[in-house]
Parts: sequence; structure tokens; C-alpha cells
Amino acid sequence: MPPIPDSAAGLPAWWEELYSGTGTRWSGNANARLVEAVAALEARGATPGRALDLGCGEGGDVVWLAERGWSVTGVDVAHAAVTKARSAAAARGVDVVLERHDLTQTFPDGEFELVNAQFLQAPVGWPRPEVLRRAAAAVAPGGHLLVVDHAEPPPWADLDAQARIGFPTPQQVLADLALGREWEVLRAEVAERPAAGPAGSTPEHGHLADSVVLAHRRA
Repeated sequence: MPPIPDSAAGLPAWWEELYSGTGTRWSGNANARLVEAVAALEARGATPGRALDLGCGEGGDVVWLAERGWSVTGVDVAHAAVTKARSAAAARGVDVVLERHDLTQTFPDGEFELVNAQFLQAPVGWPRPEVLRRAAAAVAPGGHLLVVDHAEPPPWADLDAQARIGFPTPQQVLADLALGREWEVLRAEVAERPAAGPAGSTPEHGHLADSVVLAHRRA
């Protein structure tokens, strides 16, 4: 992991370095909480529409949504991440829109039936509440917002580094969002899932706790 910057001004370069190089950092699979949420929405009668993936990284969620029929826009602050996401989409034969945005400065245009914000956390303070409120504002009437965060460090983490990262509760996320009466909160809880750490870590297997908020904007 690159050296942690002193302030939010250094975050774009930090993310760029994190995603630089020829390999991939993540599995390429969709995040588990997104898969759960889409299944829940389908059970409620939702059908694929326009989706926005904030902090798309290497494109696992973008590709998965596109394969399920969604019209997907993915954004990330790192050019390297956007490039890798574009390669992943091409390899799977799906058409998606991928853009580079520093979400504290610019935001994608349009409204979306699903806005997906997975693990928008950083090792230094940044204006995350404002970004989350812009994410909510981008949800079309009848659409949904999914915000998922690490609720605690993984058991194999470098605790000194992890201590700098905020681990918001669902209640804190809802307070930051300040949703109006047109919103219905469908899920707000901490949920565990099994996970494997890097090879050679102690322990290599354990559980991760996610803070999950899923909200519906009434039509």
C-alpha cells in the first residue's frame, strides 16, 4: 500500500498509485452486498435501468451489473482504475460508460435507478458526507441507493494504518445522508460475511463486518 497522505489533497495521487502497475488488486467479482441488494430489489419487482457505481475500482460491480442488463456508468478518481475497469468490460463483452471523477470536485450527470457506493472510505479525512448527499440526489424517483462500508478492520489488517480510516455505523451514514420524507430505508444494519485475507496473513480466513444502508426513493 502506498504511504498514507497527510491530507485529502493527496488522496487522488494515493489512489492512482494504489491501482498502478500491471496486475489487479481485487478479484474482479461483484461485491457481495451489491449482489444481495439487487436480488432483494428484483424480489420487490425492480427491473434493470440506469446504474451509477461510485469508486468503481477495477470494475467488478460495473461488469456484473451490465451483464444483468443494467445501463452502467462507473467512476473512479484514479485513471489507472478506470483503465483497468475498461479492460475488464471489454474482456467480458459488455458496453459501459467509464469516467474519471474526483467526487469532491465533479460528479456524473443524470439520474439513475441505482446508485452503488461501495467502501468509499479513505485513510485521511475528506468531505464524504457531501459526496453521499450528491449520490442520493442522483437517484431517480423510484430508484435505490446502496451505501456499503467496512464496519471494522479485517482481522489480518495493519491496525496502525487502519486506525486512520473511519468505520461508520449505519446510523452515521443515515445522519450524513439526511434523507427527506420521500425516502424509505429498506435496510440499515451491520452484517458479517466470510472472507479470506492475503496469503501468509494471520489469520488467512475470518469474517468481515459491513455497514449496509439500502434506501428507496419513492416515485
